[in-house]
Amino acid sequence: MTRQGSYPKGVAKREEIIEKALEVVARVGYSGATVRHLADAVGLTQNGLLYYFGSKENLFVEILRHRDRLDEVTYGSGDSNVDMGGSVARLIRHSSDVPGLVQLYAGLVAEATSPEHPAHSYLQERHDAFRARVADAVRTLQDAGNMPRHVEPESLAVVMLAVMDGLQTQWLYDPSIDMAAQFLRFWNQVSSLPAPADRNQ
Repeated sequence: MTRQGSYPKGVAKREEIIEKALEVVARVGYSGATVRHLADAVGLTQNGLLYYFGSKENLFVEILRHRDRLDEVTYGSGDSNVDMGGSVARLIRHSSDVPGLVQLYAGLVAEATSPEHPAHSYLQERHDAFRARVADAVRTLQDAGNMPRHVEPESLAVVMLAVMDGLQTQWLYDPSIDMAAQFLRFWNQVSSLPAPADRNQ
């Protein structure tokens, strides 16, 4: 059955729901954003809300996709290859202003490891794209002489994603942690790390 969301008015309504739901989740968090709460925010019944997305999990995926698009416009500027550490730190600092979205992302990452989960494909694609982008940026930095040549781009990309996700998890337990500052310390250490042979001298 074709959902109403495939028609122009349906597409517009979906976008309205996603934008409003993003605001709600950012304010009340993952656990607080019930279907009823989200439906009330856009003037729909619970069944009416789910008609556009099929499930709460699908709506959450679309919320994160929308957030990614907004973040790309704001933080995905062309200077990210020149000052990648600073660009990522600014994105992380922004995340600390929207704890509900951090909670949503962390919650889905934990739940969606099963391929059957509605968010699994989205998160897998997101992780793959992030690692590829970081690896490319590291190569650009190396070509410009701003990153040690012995650093392996793909390996750093994997570790960098782990650092970012790990910082978010720790921050949800302890909001006094300055995620952006901690990330910059990690980045600056990697950027100036001597080659293995040099460390033995």
